[in-house]
Amino acid sequence: MRVLLIGANGYLGRYVADRLLADPAVQLTALGRGDDADVRFDLASGSPGALTRFLDAVHPGVVVNCAGATRGGARELTRHNTVAVATVCEALRRSGCGARLVQIGCGAEYGPSQPGSSTAEDAVPRPGGPYGVSKLAATELVLGSGLDAVVLRVFSPAGPGTPAGSPLGRLAEAMRRAMQSGDGELKLAGLGAQRDFVDVRDVARAVHAASLSAAQGVINIGSGRAVRLRDAAAVLARVAGYGGALHELDGPPGPLRASIGHPRSESDHAAPVAYPYPDGCGSWQQADVRTARDRLGWRPRINLEESLADIWMEAACRI
Repeated sequence: MRVLLIGANGYLGRYVADRLLADPAVQLTALGRGDDADVRFDLASGSPGALTRFLDAVHPGVVVNCAGATRGGARELTRHNTVAVATVCEALRRSGCGARLVQIGCGAEYGPSQPGSSTAEDAVPRPGGPYGVSKLAATELVLGSGLDAVVLRVFSPAGPGTPAGSPLGRLAEAMRRAMQSGDGELKLAGLGAQRDFVDVRDVARAVHAASLSAAQGVINIGSGRAVRLRDAAAVLARVAGYGGALHELDGPPGPLRASIGHPRSESDHAAPVAYPYPDGCGSWQQADVRTARDRLGWRPRINLEESLADIWMEAACRI
């Protein structure tokens, strides 16, 4: 099976590439903006015609799109998350390759949900911020394209390679600084949010399964269990061997300003308390993952403690 992977050098894309390369039946070609891609192409600025010519030359059986942006203003998010997907869909429609499309979506497309509930694929999406809106628009483009396509709505990815700017990445960095300086207490803000964390390696397994399946539409990829960020912090402290006290700074949700583990100063207590998840999903998110089990034969295998241990190992190497 010839697979074209878009965004192979990104956080999720690297693990998807590793998973696909481990399958001897897969012949992988990477397309992206970086120098390490087999073919350099910018989906946000490239034309569908140029991509069509490449598809006709390579003739992949599956196209996996892991490319996109998680940060930036509405215009940048729209370019990289929506316009880019429109380019992929149009190129596939024009091409004679007949490739199946596996699009990486995001749990942020759903927006806020009721605490205690599990969000299934038939929930009405109500994204609460520009990132979720841009990803939802991409999903709608894929679903309306007429292509053989599936959208994997990935909830909160965790594990090795977690970006330092993400909530779990900032948490690990704050703990690393505290241990390096011998600080016996760590003040953290906004630990009340509960999210469904899923390991990136499990996400890669789901992409592999979706590539081989005939499943179409939207499929949630998560652990099926919401975890409070303060509980994740306690687990991280245990795996890191941090014996200091964790003090939570309480406050209402607000825009991301001072991040988790921000440097303390005399004005900290007067500053707005940071909310660690500016994804527009409120205080709770938990995936209903029964569709992934039934249609892909997929279940998460890696627990959050292992994911956090890997995040910590990478942070500790910076000491």
